[in-house]
Amino acid sequence: MPGVPSLVSAIERVRAGALSEGLDQLLALHSTHGPDSSEPLPDVELAALLGALIDCRLARGDLANAMTLGEELTPLLAGTGLAAALAHLAKGEVCAALGDAEAAVTHFVKAGQLAPDADVDVLPWRAGAALAHLRNGNARAAGELAREHVDLARRGGSPYAMAGALRTLAAVDAGPDRIQHLLRARAVLAGTAAERISAQIDTDLAGLLLLTHAPDAEERALALLRSAEEHAGRQELWPLQGRVRRLLDRLGEQPRKVQTEAMAALTVSERRVARMAADGLTNRQIAGELVVTVKAVEWHLSHVYRKLGISSRSSLASTLGASV
Repeated sequence: MPGVPSLVSAIERVRAGALSEGLDQLLALHSTHGPDSSEPLPDVELAALLGALIDCRLARGDLANAMTLGEELTPLLAGTGLAAALAHLAKGEVCAALGDAEAAVTHFVKAGQLAPDADVDVLPWRAGAALAHLRNGNARAAGELAREHVDLARRGGSPYAMAGALRTLAAVDAGPDRIQHLLRARAVLAGTAAERISAQIDTDLAGLLLLTHAPDAEERALALLRSAEEHAGRQELWPLQGRVRRLLDRLGEQPRKVQTEAMAALTVSERRVARMAADGLTNRQIAGELVVTVKAVEWHLSHVYRKLGISSRSSLASTLGASV
């Protein structure tokens, strides 16, 4: 992991699932120490910064900005060592997002060649290459790389890396163990701050459960999807949110409004009352804070419930993405 403290902190926030906060930190670093600044970071840290920014942009479905950042990697691609490897890794992710699986494989494999001894937690090139091979129709190569990645992640001891490796294996494995791979990934992450990858794994697992037609499959899938839906909405992970909503539609369930959608539907006064109620204040406490009558608070909340399509105060926190 690159040694610039603020960069390390930002990447750790993104990994923990606080993508909004991590992205803000990364953008500030890019502004002051990016490739066009007067004091650019050393090559390894710069490649890590651009790679983390690309990861965040792709997580939000912002392909245009990811492509622009990918162009900033160009001078690093011709280099050597870990800096060039990280640049090829990030470029491979951009190519994969664009649907160019052949170019993605080339970049991922090049990353591995440039830094063959790099920890899989820092340079997970095999995971990207495995998924790109699968899209190219080369299931055998995909499976070999995914299994190798799992073995290396197990030796490394990082829960985050191991969970990601198992998720990749579940994606490329044509056998009957895909659900077990994902259940293992969830178990590995237990007690770890890794909300984003947990939400991704839960969504994958929900999709596979629905294919089993087991008696409790729909109930289990719905619980997983509601958890993933809350995180994806709060962190504005629109591609993941789209996957969740498609699976909810298969279940005949309505998606919940995410925070940005929900809040936009409310007036300023309704928004203020809704947020305070979601934070656990009683109607009387809200009235005291806002210097209005309790009846006024009740009136605002009734409008909030109608606009958000919910029936009670207990649904406010999940609908607005509040922490209570």
